[in-house]
Amino acid sequence: MKKILVASALAVATLSVSPILSAPAFAQAKGVGVADVRIAAARSNAFQAASTQIETTYKAQIDQQQSRGQTLQAEINVLIAKYNEEAKKTPQNQTTLQAAAKAVQDKRQAAQTELGRIGAPVDLAIAYVEDQISVRMNEAVKAAMTAKKIDLLLNPDAVFARENNVDITDAVVAELNRILPTVSTAVPAGYQPGQLVQQRNQQLMDQARAAQGTQPAAPAPAGTAPTTR
Repeated sequence: MKKILVASALAVATLSVSPILSAPAFAQAKGVGVADVRIAAARSNAFQAASTQIETTYKAQIDQQQSRGQTLQAEINVLIAKYNEEAKKTPQNQTTLQAAAKAVQDKRQAAQTELGRIGAPVDLAIAYVEDQISVRMNEAVKAAMTAKKIDLLLNPDAVFARENNVDITDAVVAELNRILPTVSTAVPAGYQPGQLVQQRNQQLMDQARAAQGTQPAAPAPAGTAPTTR
């Protein structure tokens, strides 16, 4: 069961925190802070409650995956032992050794496929929860920045050294709890991981294009006569 949101799942809508910032950006910033949105999402009430709900709803699949995983690992260990036995022989039979190595590799791949199939409903539910949080993360970050009077926010990975008081991750958690107290774990039919973030990004792009289209045309430069034919 995944307890921490992976970075690939947190494609936070319209939130861009670049690890490379120019000197003028730092010079112009009145308040600088850091925040880890992955940790903030994992600590949020919505994610914690959803994790508990998923563990209850999909208990059968989780238990089956764990049990089957232990069985498959035991089978893999047997094949590894056979490979080690072949590797210790002098002289080595390269054909037999390669066959033993391939047997281990094939078994591992088959085990991953089988366990992935068993856990697919769980993974999809987790992805749906992550997606719902990701869509609102930008809003929570902006609110936390306003509350803390921060106008430049960095990812902790982009910072060499800092004091603890510049970390506003807890403030982002608080805003997430306010903005999105709960999320659904009931995955809609046809849902694909990342779908909500993609839809939100598309909406934002459409709104931006619409805003550009409604802007008044720039006036002609003074002293320039209109062209006539």
